[in-house]
Formats: sequence, structure tokens, C-alpha cells
Amino acid sequence: MRPFSLIHSIMNRLSWQAALGIALIALSAVLYFIEIEVFHSSRDTFFYFFQDIAFVPIQVLLVTLIINRLLTVREKRSRLEKLNMVIGAFFSEVGTKLLTYFSDCDPNLKNTRKDLIVTNNWSHKEFVRMKGRMKHYDYGVEIQKVDLVYLRTFFLEKREFLLRLLENPNLLEHESFTELLLAVFHLVEELVVREDVTSLPDADRHHIAGDIKRAYILLVQQWLEYMGHLRDHYPYLFSLAIRINPFDENASPIVKS
Repeated sequence: MRPFSLIHSIMNRLSWQAALGIALIALSAVLYFIEIEVFHSSRDTFFYFFQDIAFVPIQVLLVTLIINRLLTVREKRSRLEKLNMVIGAFFSEVGTKLLTYFSDCDPNLKNTRKDLIVTNNWSHKEFVRMKGRMKHYDYGVEIQKVDLVYLRTFFLEKREFLLRLLENPNLLEHESFTELLLAVFHLVEELVVREDVTSLPDADRHHIAGDIKRAYILLVQQWLEYMGHLRDHYPYLFSLAIRINPFDENASPIVKS
């Protein structure tokens, strides 16, 4: 077998990465050989060769620990940005409507509702303060005010949409939103498996009220976080979100002034 045929056969059996590595090492050896033949100074060649070798650990440090870390952070930010688009779709399709409905069934919201009317003047500190306050808020759900037939029908229409959101692999990057989706989807399942929700016993209605409250709490926290994100990055989306604020009883998408 000819030498070139042998080399070609070996290269075919190797992965392209291994083949490239061997080719580069061979090229380097050839260049070092030419340098020695031309300048007749093997001492200087080997001196600089070992000097380059000595710098390799520092190169590894820079590439693996620093540059790789920066690239990882940048990639994570990109994934979170894509996930914020998913969160926006969730609130457009499901979240805002649920917040509007659940807040109307909250007997304790009367004195707090006005504080949730977000304006263009809200700063980052205002969002942080409000999120902290709502963590200690006494959420309530008057199950008597909840139209379970309407809620079940709404969820049946949005079930496929919620399933597609749960399939998004980027959800692992956003624990709080994943928890919210699971809480909402659990409520969906609770209502969908009941064929007749018009004559449930009190104990069962109380159980559903607890599921609604769980989803309601997580919805409020995620909504405040999402509104803060829109304010910082997408003023035009923030403008619409303000006008359709689920806590504003006079909310309207129409620009009035």
C-alpha cells in the first residue's frame, strides 16, 4: 500500500477532530524542522518551543475558567431572554385573565388593589418593595364567587397551550415560572377531571379554593417580576401592560391621553 493511501485510510477511520489534531501537530513539526534547517539554530528553536509549552497551562486557565465562564453567562442570559418571551405569551393568553378573575374573588384586596396600579413612574425599587409586600399579603379566595363552569371551560380552551409551555426545555432556567405553570396546570387538571362542577360538596369546593389560592399567589409574584422586566427592557410592551393591568378595575387598552 502506498504511503499516501495508508495515510488516507487511517484518516478515514478517525473522527474529524482527531484527524485535524494530527494534521496540525504534523504541520507544526514540519515548520520546526524547516526553521532549524534554515537558521541552523536548534538551541533557539527548542528554547522558544519549551517557552510556548510553559504558557499552555495559563492558556488553559484563560480558556476554560474565564472565557468559557463568560460565554456560559452570555448563553444563560440569551436563554432567559427567550424564556421571558414565553412568560409574555403566558400572560397574554392565560395569566392576565386569571389574575383579573381571581383578584375579583379576593375579599382582602380592597385596600391593596390601588397599590398594584403600576405606572410609568415606578422604579426598580418600587417593584422590589411591592414584591416583598405581596409575599406577606393575606391572599383570599371566596369560592362562592368563582364560576367553576366558566373556569373549567376557559381551561379546556387553554389546556393545549399550557402543555406546550411545559414542554419548553428553557423552563429549567426559571424555577419560579415553572412552579407557577405547575400550579396552574394542576388547577386545570382538578377542574377538567370533574365532569360536573355545578353541584360539588363543600369539602371539594374548599379543596379547589386552595388550588386557586396557590396559583393566585404565584401569579401575582410572577406578574410583578414580569412587569419589572418590561419596564427595564421593553417600554412599548410595558405601556400596554399598564393599560390592561388586571388589578385596575378601570383598565382599558385604549390610550386616553
